[in-house]
Amino acid sequence: MELLTVENLSFSYPQAGGRALENVTCSVRRGEFVALCGATGSGKSTLLRLLKRELAPLGERSGRILIGGTPVEELPASASARTVGFVMQQPEQQLVTDRVWHELAFGLENLGLPQAVIARRVAETASYFGIEDWYEREVSGLSGGQKQLLALASVMVMQPEILLLDEPTSQLDPIAASDFIATLRRLNQDFSLTVLLSEHRLEEVIPLCDRMLVLEKGRLLESDAPRRVIPRLGDRPELLCAMPAAARLGAALGAQTCPLTVREGREWLGQWLGQLCRETSCEQPPQACGKEQSSPQGAGPAGPPALCFRDVWFRYERSLPDVLRGLSLTVAQGELFCILGGNGSGKTTALGVAAGLLRAYSGSIRVFGKRIREVRPGDGCVAALPQDVQTVFLRNTVREELEDAGVRPESLPFDLGGLYDRHPYDLSGGEQQLLGLAKVLAASPRLLLLDEPTKGLDADTKRGFIRILRELQASGMTVVVVTHDVDFAAQCADRCALFFRGAAVSVGAPADFFSENRFYTTAANRMTRGYFDRVVTVKDAIARCRGCRREGAPHEGN
Repeated sequence: MELLTVENLSFSYPQAGGRALENVTCSVRRGEFVALCGATGSGKSTLLRLLKRELAPLGERSGRILIGGTPVEELPASASARTVGFVMQQPEQQLVTDRVWHELAFGLENLGLPQAVIARRVAETASYFGIEDWYEREVSGLSGGQKQLLALASVMVMQPEILLLDEPTSQLDPIAASDFIATLRRLNQDFSLTVLLSEHRLEEVIPLCDRMLVLEKGRLLESDAPRRVIPRLGDRPELLCAMPAAARLGAALGAQTCPLTVREGREWLGQWLGQLCRETSCEQPPQACGKEQSSPQGAGPAGPPALCFRDVWFRYERSLPDVLRGLSLTVAQGELFCILGGNGSGKTTALGVAAGLLRAYSGSIRVFGKRIREVRPGDGCVAALPQDVQTVFLRNTVREELEDAGVRPESLPFDLGGLYDRHPYDLSGGEQQLLGLAKVLAASPRLLLLDEPTKGLDADTKRGFIRILRELQASGMTVVVVTHDVDFAAQCADRCALFFRGAAVSVGAPADFFSENRFYTTAANRMTRGYFDRVVTVKDAIARCRGCRREGAPHEGN
């Protein structure tokens, strides 16, 4: 039975040059788990917001949207609030009360439900989501993962029939993101909840979903099961590069059946290597193939320091625990350095201290040899782009933002054409990141600090973003990136650091760093571990497999 129906839906933003959506027709059956995929700016967020009447953007709309057979604009306010739940990318924009228990009760109170019903639903929901231990805590003191889980719980306490999510894991570390996606799948299975999820981190989403809706420039390109859709994306590398690592490896090497998970990828790779061994009369087992004997890459910085922490301690208030605990870390001039770690491990705080926005109470911080207190704003030494990029927007259009920052569009290493007359808040998450970066680069800093810059970027745009960072690095700029995106770090970093409880517990080049990790590593590494040494990207895996084929045996010439 169809719960959601979209018929010939088109939409354009005010004063926009083209349509954000054009003649989109699709339906979602009750109980389906559907992944909404597409490049940055393809219309995913616009479509989701149009499905939730209270969040629908201003603009010109044509076509119909039916929820349970009723046009969305004809749903009574209370029915709309109950039936369609929405979880945003940034939980801070959705959480409105001071304490956890009040956040859970807030929506039910606004529906005017009896107190006994509210108490029962809140207790049941808190137990289901496992949040009793922080039931009385202040919302502001929760970690990013806890806030997002609370946002989901506060929606589910309303008992919606359809759940819409707009990149809900973009600010979560890999482990928290996995837990959140697993929770969505459990809700789908336990309650036959209909889920429509927009997400760029598709490694774990695609294997779980029943169907993929693929948008391209506002048009619906595909609507089918993942194993049927992905092989049809072979001539669209900008879309294929977002698919799970196993699917990309299989597509590159001619797999007959599309593997989706790490387990399926490992099984298929073992069979592929075994077949190659048989064809070449290789006597070694597949597990012995592809091994390389090489020394680990050096973990030390290659040049003079650009940023140096020495035994740095920091806390936000005297009564609160330390966030940085003896942090010691050196980033060399000209490096592209990525910092990973769980939510609350001190990554963003370290950037704040490096930018001079926060002051450590103990330890030494030097930037290009200067003590941090000697670095003055506007001297072209340090510039930072915050995690919440919207905080840097002050004007009504992209054009005004660039003019205000003194940015000449032709000087940028990327193109913002077509966006100049849009309000910054109407841009997609990825477009907002690029606009924020444009403003930060106007200062021509020697040290660039970026906090989650790939949040909201699709895989193809992310590849372009890596090229931008490489160009900045080639110009002599040092770049330090805090990120939860392990694939991004594996592709672009010269070195990576893992933060835990306010300290850097591991530092190394990506091939060694991710090969030594078990949880903070890439899907490509998990899939090839035991077959190939120190492979951390799909590109690496494909090259090694093709090298095996060229040499005639998997264990030769690697």
